[in-house]
Amino acid sequence: MNTIHIPSKLTRRSLLGLGASAAALTAFPALAQGSDKPIRFILPISAGSGVDTIVRAASVALGKSLGQPVVIENLPGAGGITGAAAIAKAPPDGLTLGMVSNNHVINPAVYKKMPFDAVKDFTPICVVGATPLVFVANPKLPAKNVQELIALLKSKPGEFNYASSGNGTILHLADEMFMDEAGVKARHIPYKGTGPMMTDMIGGQVEMGVVALPAVQQHIKSGALRAIGLCGATRSAAAPDIATIAEQGLPNYAVEGWFAVIGPAKMPAADVQRIHDAVVAAYTSPDVRDAMDKQGNVIRPTTPEQAAAYFRSEAVRYAALVKKANVTIE
Repeated sequence: MNTIHIPSKLTRRSLLGLGASAAALTAFPALAQGSDKPIRFILPISAGSGVDTIVRAASVALGKSLGQPVVIENLPGAGGITGAAAIAKAPPDGLTLGMVSNNHVINPAVYKKMPFDAVKDFTPICVVGATPLVFVANPKLPAKNVQELIALLKSKPGEFNYASSGNGTILHLADEMFMDEAGVKARHIPYKGTGPMMTDMIGGQVEMGVVALPAVQQHIKSGALRAIGLCGATRSAAAPDIATIAEQGLPNYAVEGWFAVIGPAKMPAADVQRIHDAVVAAYTSPDVRDAMDKQGNVIRPTTPEQAAAYFRSEAVRYAALVKKANVTIE
């Protein structure tokens, strides 16, 4: 905690020092109120992943907005459950936060046993934005767009493979949504993360799959992978030439990778609003927004109330899809 040392003899120099210290505290109200403890910001994923990059790009700006240092802690494991459990168990004092993605509300439908309720045991603070997803294929696959891919898969049902970053992940379900909407079949090959998945797609061991656009954009530009279609409802400013899957004949297909800031349940409303405002300020600041644009992420922050409603609706949506895809993990 920042403290002001009062010398036994007040000299002109010490008085000037006191004035400077007081001015510094006035500039950061949170520090003046004794809230200068660091915020533990938990990421339930590995370092270097998409969400990790999103948080680290804004950590300095977020610390300035909050008037508190932000310490990022990666706690990967069990599809994000390990890190989320740590958030749920923390005191609701505003000193433990985290950022989660679609998998947070998908997991309850996938895992038979959960150590928490993905909605009730957390305080949704802000759905910050989204990462575009794109359906890609190895260039040797004789299909250059959605209609050609559908025709190919229908001509040889079950003979082609699609990759995902793991059973029940958003990338897996995005693939399943495509197969369901198109009325086609292919074999699912799950991987432990997007890195090995993309390596095998580039090498031709698997033919296709859905990947986050920022992670695969360089491979599309180099020709190592071919973009079949963007998964979101609209085209991405980061890749405007890639047509959406919806505009290529599957109008009901729309999925994206969103990211949201959460805290433990029962956080005081004043803390929620303060943190929400700081998050919005950080992610809409010019430097951070520029970094997000370069990554291909879209920033469109919600209110806490909108975030809570979104969590509930997404949980229902994915539960239905998981049931249809018959995905379960013990």
